Amino acid sequence: MYETDVVIIGSGPAGTSAAITSVQRGLRVILIESEEFPRHRSGETLHPGIEPLLIKLGILEEVRGAQFLRHKGNWVKWGKDLRFIPFGSDENGPWFGFQAWRADFDNILLKRAISLGVRVCQPCRALKPIIQHNRVKGVVTSQGDIYSSFLIDATGRRQWLAQKLSMQLDKYSSPLIARFGYVQGECPVRDEAPSIIADTTGWTWTAKVRPYIYQWTRLSFIEESLEKDWIPKEFHGLERLGPTSGADMTWRMVKRPGGWGYFLTGDAAAVLDPASSHGVLKAIMSGMMVGNLVFQVIKEHCTEKHAIQGYCKWVTDWFKHDVEKLKELYAILPDMGQSG
Repeated sequence: MYETDVVIIGSGPAGTSAAITSVQRGLRVILIESEEFPRHRSGETLHPGIEPLLIKLGILEEVRGAQFLRHKGNWVKWGKDLRFIPFGSDENGPWFGFQAWRADFDNILLKRAISLGVRVCQPCRALKPIIQHNRVKGVVTSQGDIYSSFLIDATGRRQWLAQKLSMQLDKYSSPLIARFGYVQGECPVRDEAPSIIADTTGWTWTAKVRPYIYQWTRLSFIEESLEKDWIPKEFHGLERLGPTSGADMTWRMVKRPGGWGYFLTGDAAAVLDPASSHGVLKAIMSGMMVGNLVFQVIKEHCTEKHAIQGYCKWVTDWFKHDVEKLKELYAILPDMGQSG
């Protein structure tokens, strides 16, 4: 049996950002992760605007030194001609984003959390939340019970706590499945920058993610049966690496991502498809916000009710803003199959 200020389930960017922020503020933190590292996750394009957050987390230099590929923007064809959209520039020159290899990026965050004193239980499975007097008081795990002032769910699209507590989940789209895979070889046309190409039934994203390694993601608005060995045309002739994977990207949000004794972060709170383009950014921002809110409630005697209300409003407002922007984006395309 353990007792701590904060127990966090999931060690992706949302969970580790919450852990780092909490322990930086002097809280005791236990982080639960069911998988061993390194673990496979799809690659992620990080906008250069993420750098101030990486500085606050204390990992910017490690990220810069990780040899992630960097680029000035993206090629986009969305209803019109193909065009290059840069991230931006200032007096020092163009801004460069990071094409993060998630196994390495997640490991950088986890090592930072451990170096600050976060206790990590890995591999360790969260079994069920501990509920006392209508409040989440911790979690039963495969290594024992952990009692805490707050539980943070950072389990991503599994939305573990929402499932365990049968929370209301509102859906804002028809079912959406994103499929992705990897190829190996050389594709010079994709070496400069990633691209996203929309058509009448969906869009395809392609990017170089490591030397001689390329990733593709395909999201369809309709029921689309891809061939087992399907890859984008630009990757024809390259060697496939592993099987095609899939992820449920149906737009959805937990009605109350904060409550008595708990907060949901990142995709555990709300999911949008990758065209929203800032999944990791949102995960990190929500993790840091929750870490600060928990500190304010525990150490500065902020009213928990106000912290919960403020967080729920922040998540809801951001999610609904992005939903409207995505609807506008998809309305450009003919035969767009979204609903809701």
